[in-house]
Amino acid sequence: MRLRTTSTRRRARVATAATLGALCLGLAGCSGASPIEPATAMARADLGMEAASTTFADFPKAPLDPAPNAETEGVVLRVKQDVAVHVAPGGPVFAKLPATQLENPTWVPVIAERGPWLQVLLPSRPNGSTGWVRTGGEVERARSPYVVDVDIDARRLVVRKDGAPIGEWTVGVGAPNTQTPRGRTFIMAAIEETVTHFSPIILPLGTHSETFSTYGGGPGTVALHGWPDPSVFGQAGSDGCVRVPDDALRLLMTLPLGAIVHLR
Repeated sequence: MRLRTTSTRRRARVATAATLGALCLGLAGCSGASPIEPATAMARADLGMEAASTTFADFPKAPLDPAPNAETEGVVLRVKQDVAVHVAPGGPVFAKLPATQLENPTWVPVIAERGPWLQVLLPSRPNGSTGWVRTGGEVERARSPYVVDVDIDARRLVVRKDGAPIGEWTVGVGAPNTQTPRGRTFIMAAIEETVTHFSPIILPLGTHSETFSTYGGGPGTVALHGWPDPSVFGQAGSDGCVRVPDDALRLLMTLPLGAIVHLR
């Protein structure tokens, strides 16, 4: 299935920054059924006890992204109900992925496959956190043709579709003492800004500031967002977020949740 750039695919609804504490200021045993593996059965039985992998969570022992600069096949997963997250295929469960992130549907990118198991990027700390989920009724596969590539040093953002550039802009990035984190991440949600009005929409990513544990009461989530003063573009002056021009934001807002973002 290919993701389409429609509002029904893009998000269930746009959350408000006010409800998130200004997230980015300054920004069944049926006959004939396949048997369930014991580890999976246990995971399902205990899932209610597991912490949800969201932008507010921290899983210090989560497996880290083994290739943070690598490309992916564009496969993304829609989590339709809580699904167990394992440290390895068939291994212990350390978290659950909920069906929503910041009032948006949960879509996460797949970075590796092993039989029925898929390794996905998580939206939690530490940056680069991953986990393994099993294919089944709780998840739905799709493909995103889009990639967002941010060259932090060159302060340049490129959006690609099926490998071809469809937009390129000079952007603002983190200041030297509040740098934009590097590695591959993804567009996690879309939030309507109602607190400071510096950007009509904020696109939180599945990564966090390495300097701040919080932005204005939120969990220090890094985002793509607009900025009212164009002089910031080409500068390293943010608290870690990537500031983009209005026309860049308009394109980014149409990209599917789960789309890969490279912060290089």
